[in-house]
Amino acid sequence: MNDSNGGEDGNNASVARFYDQLAADYHLIYDDWDGSTERQGRALDTVIRSALGPEPAMVLDCACGIGTQAVGLALRGHRVTGTDISPATAARAGREAARRGLEVPVQAADMRALPFGDGSFDVVVCADNSLPHLLTDDDLLTALGEMRRVLRDGGLLLISTRPYDQIRASRPVSTAPQLHGSGAGRTVTFQLWDWSEDGERYDLEHFQLIPADADADAGDDTGGDWRVEVRRTTYRALTEMQLAALVTDAGFDGPAWRQPEDSGFFQPLLTARRRAAP
Repeated sequence: MNDSNGGEDGNNASVARFYDQLAADYHLIYDDWDGSTERQGRALDTVIRSALGPEPAMVLDCACGIGTQAVGLALRGHRVTGTDISPATAARAGREAARRGLEVPVQAADMRALPFGDGSFDVVVCADNSLPHLLTDDDLLTALGEMRRVLRDGGLLLISTRPYDQIRASRPVSTAPQLHGSGAGRTVTFQLWDWSEDGERYDLEHFQLIPADADADAGDDTGGDWRVEVRRTTYRALTEMQLAALVTDAGFDGPAWRQPEDSGFFQPLLTARRRAAP
């Protein structure tokens, strides 16, 4: 594995840079980003209301990206706040919420140092394989401890990751191309993965082939030559057992995994409740 990140602090800087670079083109990962936002918000809303009751919840999305889950949950009536380590993606999440007439306060923040008071939220969401950017148990426990701190007693934690139990068994070296749009205006996204010897981590190269004349934010598909974007980051391939144990160690009760066929969410989803202070 290419150890070019300069340690954990260097890796966190590289994560912010990865998403800063991706922010303008993030929606091109999806065939239909608006549709994915609605579907993910609906699935998470069902989990939240089944756990906490029918009333809208105070939700922190602590890895909000450009707002896929934060906007989706706000559209379902929840009072959502977003943070992200990338200033560029956080800023875009705010614009996407405002464009839909939604009030979603968003700011740049590291999930290991959340800028909120104790017990501020009913729910903390960390979705879309964001937590595995943290590569050590110490940093994972710090982030999970912060999520616990800002939750009220009995509050709900929601984390989604890639299905790493299966992925680690096969160690894929690439992903299938994903298409956004059609014809001369289509965008192609794919990834290359370089695994560590123990299968615990992988370096990822994220490729996007974008029509050179296209306006990424506006989706202006004018054809022409390709613009090639390559971004790099590293993930820790946490198994379900590993992550459940870390969540328990961080002070949560009852961690349980829900698979996509049960939850309706596109990734395996871990749920847990904040353990009350003694």
